[in-house]
Amino acid sequence: MIRCIAVDDEPLALEIITDFARKVPFLQLVGTFENATEALRFLQEERVDLLFLDIKMPDITGIQLMKSLKYPPMVIFTTAYGEYALEGFDLEVVDYLLKPVPFERFLRAATKALELRTMSQQKNGDSNNGHVNDYIFIKTEYKIIKINLEDILFIEALKDYTKIYTPFQPVLTLRSLKSFETRLPADKFIRVHRSYVVSLNKINSVEKNTVMIANQSIPISDGYREKFYDVINRNS
Repeated sequence: MIRCIAVDDEPLALEIITDFARKVPFLQLVGTFENATEALRFLQEERVDLLFLDIKMPDITGIQLMKSLKYPPMVIFTTAYGEYALEGFDLEVVDYLLKPVPFERFLRAATKALELRTMSQQKNGDSNNGHVNDYIFIKTEYKIIKINLEDILFIEALKDYTKIYTPFQPVLTLRSLKSFETRLPADKFIRVHRSYVVSLNKINSVEKNTVMIANQSIPISDGYREKFYDVINRNS
């Protein structure tokens, strides 16, 4: 879960963000503040991963609040003033949302934050204890669903889409197969074809150039055969 707070001097804007955050399964809204000073006090005492931050506020602006933090969390600016966009991106914020913010745009920004945190954890090996999440979140149509890694049988690339096969039902997403290959743990998943990534734990049998998973025949192409059999032989 991404722990987040929202800071905005407009109560209606906070209500909208609260409603939107409740619809996103990986967001945990732990506080809303109409006053930047109160938000700053909370940030000094609590762990926050993501900050939804209005820019033009009395006393302390959102940009001043962000600059005051020695180690700021990820920030998504929410504002009615487009002229601050350039300065916002100079500060390397995750995204810049112009009010009124539609839910689809909010969801896209939140997903971007999730992807950034996932990439950071993978790059750093999760500096806390090396733990890697045993699930992924997938955007499909207008919602995001959680898929446990242990439920994934294999993943197939289909032109503009990628299909994730599970014992329950397949899930279609616009994410590329390459992005899954880099996100999934290498000791549990392996690419066997330009169109397929398979779960090593779900393999029923291997014969010549074919992998069998749940009565599905998946080809092993020449470019991936040597690496695949190296992994199989190490575990045999």
